[in-house]
Amino acid sequence: MTLPLSVLDLSPVASGRPPSQALHETVELARSTEAAGYSRFWVAEHHNIASVTSSAPEVMIATVAAATSRIRVGAGGIMLPNHAPLKVAETFRVLEGLHPGRIDLGLGRAPGTDQLTAFALRRSREALAANDFPQQYSELLGYVDGFPDEHPFAPVVAQPTDVALPPVWILGSSLYGAQAAAAYGTGFAYAGHFGEADPAEAIRLYRGGFRPSGRPGDPDAPRAILAVAAIVAQTDQEAQVLGRAAALSMVRLRQGRPGPLPSPEEAAAHPWTAQEEQVAQAFSRFATVGTPDVVWEALQRRAKDADADELMVTTNVHDPAARRRSYDLLARVAGLRD
Repeated sequence: MTLPLSVLDLSPVASGRPPSQALHETVELARSTEAAGYSRFWVAEHHNIASVTSSAPEVMIATVAAATSRIRVGAGGIMLPNHAPLKVAETFRVLEGLHPGRIDLGLGRAPGTDQLTAFALRRSREALAANDFPQQYSELLGYVDGFPDEHPFAPVVAQPTDVALPPVWILGSSLYGAQAAAAYGTGFAYAGHFGEADPAEAIRLYRGGFRPSGRPGDPDAPRAILAVAAIVAQTDQEAQVLGRAAALSMVRLRQGRPGPLPSPEEAAAHPWTAQEEQVAQAFSRFATVGTPDVVWEALQRRAKDADADELMVTTNVHDPAARRRSYDLLARVAGLRD
């Protein structure tokens, strides 16, 4: 059976284009990747980062789901500390009601932004300092499954009550996410496109500690997604040119000055310093760049080494047509469609 492939999209902003155009390109990419045979299309949550417009995943999920018909659509993810658990439960019950059987709820515990912006989102220094993901997750489930009678929120129920909460996936870029997903009996998605932990260790920890929750939508057995970065082109030269521009974007992000995705021409004209070259080299550890056969072989190896059930690919390049083409080439070599 072909290894399932899915998409993680950040609505990247390209230099020289209005940021809002990235939102429309996300919808077009969703249509394209659905036609190509991808299994899921997840959108991220980031705030106050000039290189992406993925600040309202719930809005994008609704829009993408309405523009497609088969592909599962979800959050990769909702950063739970930024949201009231009741609102998350309500939002995703509404989405499930509108698009039954097609919605995924990925949950993360990071803010998806800098500390000042996180404070602006949460409006409380106490909330900013808290590490209460377990309590938040328990509260979220309570609005769906019910609280104990003595709980102060026992009278509160997330509407609409005639639909289940979509399947929950806990995200992680460290070993904590693996442990949480195992303890709660959810799916687990590891951020292999930037996480510093060994993906194989994280997924092994998840599988070893997994305990089924028995909740509707949660898996009976461990289910692991590995997120990866990849850029595919017809020739290696073209792929490397696209990859160089993506590396410059990562350099700027690591330098604390994120901006729109640079074009290949901007990357070629950039006066690279030795330190920037080191950052670009580190980026190459996470991003697989090349022709379809080369990339697909490398991604299959990564999935096998990590014992992942599914790969979720993120591709950030300046030209939206090149981004769609990258996903299409990968789908063809992976055998997702004829």
